[in-house]
Amino acid sequence: MNHAPMPGQEPRPAPASTGRVLMASLVGTAVEFYDFYIYATAASLVFGPLFFPAESASAQLMAAYASFALAFIARPLGASIFGHFGDRTGRKSTLVASLTLMGGSTLAIAFLPTYQSIGWVAPLLLCILRFGQGLGLGGEWGGAALLAVENAPPGWKARFGMFPQLGAPVGFIAANGLFLLLGALLSEEDFIEWGWRLPFLASALLVILGLWVRLKLTETPAFAEAMRQAPPPRVPLATLFRHHVRKTMAGTFAVIACFAIFYISTAFALGYGTTDGGIDRETFLGIQLGAILFLAFGILLAGWWSDLGSPRTVLIWGCIATIPVGLIFGPALGSGSPVAIFAALALALLAMGFVYGPLGAWLTSLFPTQLRYTGSSVAFNIGGILGGALAPIVAQGLVEEFGIASVGLYLSVAAFVSLLSLLLLDRKSATY
Repeated sequence: MNHAPMPGQEPRPAPASTGRVLMASLVGTAVEFYDFYIYATAASLVFGPLFFPAESASAQLMAAYASFALAFIARPLGASIFGHFGDRTGRKSTLVASLTLMGGSTLAIAFLPTYQSIGWVAPLLLCILRFGQGLGLGGEWGGAALLAVENAPPGWKARFGMFPQLGAPVGFIAANGLFLLLGALLSEEDFIEWGWRLPFLASALLVILGLWVRLKLTETPAFAEAMRQAPPPRVPLATLFRHHVRKTMAGTFAVIACFAIFYISTAFALGYGTTDGGIDRETFLGIQLGAILFLAFGILLAGWWSDLGSPRTVLIWGCIATIPVGLIFGPALGSGSPVAIFAALALALLAMGFVYGPLGAWLTSLFPTQLRYTGSSVAFNIGGILGGALAPIVAQGLVEEFGIASVGLYLSVAAFVSLLSLLLLDRKSATY
């Protein structure tokens, strides 16, 4: 039976279908990670010589990694801006805006002239667009996680919350698979000349798909209810730091491990494996394409386990498992054996599934509804600077100073820092 709203009571929006909600949270983050990772791949393979003048290939690679890190610096700013509007005006419109910014910046990179054409203006424009990518992604993850979790039925928050996390392997497979296909179809000269631009052009199709799904959504029930009960905070970021500093800090350090694993196992490993490692690009991309399936499998297991127990417990065990993985990672990557490299990447990414999969449910649970977008986004993206932006740069420096065996220690240290953060924040900190 349909009931009309009582006088003075606003009608509640019809809830979105479960399939549409989960698809919107998955497709959106898949698009975002696709856009983000094609830059990481291009930075590892071609951006150094195309955009950065330097005396050595190593210096060019370091410059390309530095431009890659720019987006991580932009992400907390994007988290603050999009979090502000996400907590004040709603999740849906903010998610549409973040996807548009990210996609537009990515598409523009496809048309950039190189350093040989316009000199120093080329790396400047590349860095500006990279900053735009980071700004958009800063507002993406928190909103997608809330879209899933705030629509979840009781007892299903972690399994709903894992869908944005699955966007990472889906986006990676799309990006890596496309680069692998281009490598098989194009000569090395054609790939460097123009082929690397095609994945950036293809992002336009994915953005259109993401926007089509998201524009059909309604607001989440939790946010709509919170807006009926009380007006939103005037400045969510100020309220967050005034009343929730401890939880924000804990969330920030808890996400370091997942970022460190992902970008060392993907961006750094690709750059090292195809240069110092002596493995051809197509072979290494194929190795990574197979290993990323273990990340997806880990995320699925972690979501199921988190709903049976708690997301915090799964995160703790994921960090514990990562510490020994880090000890064998560097020697395996430097072995030159495709089998050993695949095993190391698969183990690392499987462990990442357990330190990444539960974050959608755990991190959003730390904050009240009207601060969740800002709180979870800020913590996630500042943690991205500490764990992800520095990872390829630090790893490259470690290789040059101490050798490849030292790189895995970065993973172990990152996991230990995240483990301490999780242990220091008690299990009663969740708001729902």
